[in-house]
Amino acid sequence: MPPLTGHLTRLALAVPLLAALWWTTAMTSAAGATEHPAAPAWTARPAANGTDRDGGRPYIYLEGLPGSVLQDRLSVTNPGPDPLTVRLRGADAYNTAKGGFAVRGAHGSTGTGAWLRTATEKVTVPARTRAEVPVSVTVPDDALPGDHPGAVVAESGGRSVGVRVQLRVGGPTLAALTVEDVRVSGGTIHYTLVNRGNAVLAPRLTVGADGVFGTLLRRDARTLPVELLPGQRVRLTEPWRDAPALDSATVRLSVTAEGGAHSEATASALFVPWLPLTGGALLLLAGAAAGTYAHRRRRAARRDGHYGHGSTGTGAAPSPDRQQHSDERHLVKAGAES
Repeated sequence: MPPLTGHLTRLALAVPLLAALWWTTAMTSAAGATEHPAAPAWTARPAANGTDRDGGRPYIYLEGLPGSVLQDRLSVTNPGPDPLTVRLRGADAYNTAKGGFAVRGAHGSTGTGAWLRTATEKVTVPARTRAEVPVSVTVPDDALPGDHPGAVVAESGGRSVGVRVQLRVGGPTLAALTVEDVRVSGGTIHYTLVNRGNAVLAPRLTVGADGVFGTLLRRDARTLPVELLPGQRVRLTEPWRDAPALDSATVRLSVTAEGGAHSEATASALFVPWLPLTGGALLLLAGAAAGTYAHRRRRAARRDGHYGHGSTGTGAAPSPDRQQHSDERHLVKAGAES
């Protein structure tokens, strides 16, 4: 009978646990069944042309002379289950301080963004549908030749998508850039690139460094991950992880770009292990201070010992007996004269 009672006890404990497990699994399944997967995000891109059925163009490219009107189309796709309203506007493009591609705000454009117009400023795209919006750029009569980068900005629901517009105004183009402000800090080379022409550039960088004992660094030309827009300035860095601990180096940067653009700049760098030198200097100062203190203590001890043996230095006061004896001699001498 006792074994049977034990089995009944274990069974009584297991039944509530199994019931709780079944309830948790059922509720999780039910919750998963009621959740809908997130709808794909809407997109904006250049509309497909006659040779590109998939709309895979990376940007809208327009080229014309001053005074011309250039046209293209923008495609907005709504894959979601509900209608989508998108606002459209033009914007100038610029480089961020570190070389990124960015666009101006709603009221900061004076170039392509101000010349660009969409057929409508707001388009509503039905669910699971794509809409194409005509885009036109009116090039002013006094527009300067060269590249004028911009974008069509699509905004909806707190999300923005920029479709790049590469506008080239006919006329002479100049590819020119400079590399400036080269300096070395620790294991990093800092420098600035400036596009001084009117064409978009893809710079290529070559790095070299020579020290007292020979070559320290050689890196062949490579294309930087930066698209340098006309008139823009970017601040970049080049890592130098194996920089010497003790040396005097001359760092040389050479930058080129398509169209004959070329620039070079150098900088001097002094590599000194400051931490060990600082520690050694502190130890020397501490040793010198300790030596000076010990020397002064020895001089003071010798002076005290000399006075203790009866010496009457120029600075010592006479004893009371000697003072009294001197007074008596003065009195005797005075009586003899009287």
